[in-house]
Parts: sequence; structure tokens; C-alpha cells
Amino acid sequence: MRNGPALILVVEDNEANQLLASSVLEREGFRVELAGNAQEALEKLSITAPDLILMDVQMPGLDGLTLTRRLKADQKTAAIPIVALTALAMLGDRERTLDAGCAGYIPKPINTRTFATEVRQFLSRV
Repeated sequence: MRNGPALILVVEDNEANQLLASSVLEREGFRVELAGNAQEALEKLSITAPDLILMDVQMPGLDGLTLTRRLKADQKTAAIPIVALTALAMLGDRERTLDAGCAGYIPKPINTRTFATEVRQFLSRV
């Protein structure tokens, strides 16, 4: 991790979820970049490498797990930890996120009291 506040890339197509995640993270001292879809995420990743990516699983177009697989297969982005943000809670969903290369997942809707702590836990594993 770099010196100073960690940079978190939030890849989320829902603007309300983007706003909620970014406001909680910024209030806790993180720097936040937002991407509304996979293409925006790829564009941002071509410019900078965040300390952590929070990835919405269900997005139109290229979904979060497919994008995760692509990022993990690319030497430039493979080392960036990715945490799935998912409303999916069915049996096997956790395994699918891990199989795609995610370090873990945070359920949606996010709990604003515990969200920053969960993010810190994933950052501490880096």
C-alpha cells in the first residue's frame, strides 16, 4: 500500500450505491475513485492502480465477476485485491466470487456502521 490514505476504486452501476459507498469511505479518510461500469473501470485502471477494488457483481454489459477474471489475468492488475459487492446471498454465490478471483465479498445493502471496518480488513491482508 502507498503512503497516505488508501485509494479505493468503487465499480458500481447504481449511483445511489456509489454515493453511499464513497461518502462512508471518504468520511473514514480513504480516497475514492468511482466507475459506473466495466469500461470506466478499465479506463481508470489504465491511469492508476488503486489499493483495493470494490466490485459490484451484477452490472449491465460486462458483469463484475467477468471483469474480475479479466483483471486477475492481466499482469498489470493481478495483484490488486478485489472485493465483490453483492446483493446475492444464495448458496454458491460466495464460492463464485472467490473462484473469479475476489478476495472476499461484502453484502449489499452495505451496513454503514461496519463498511469501513470491512474494507480496512481487506486492505490489511495486502
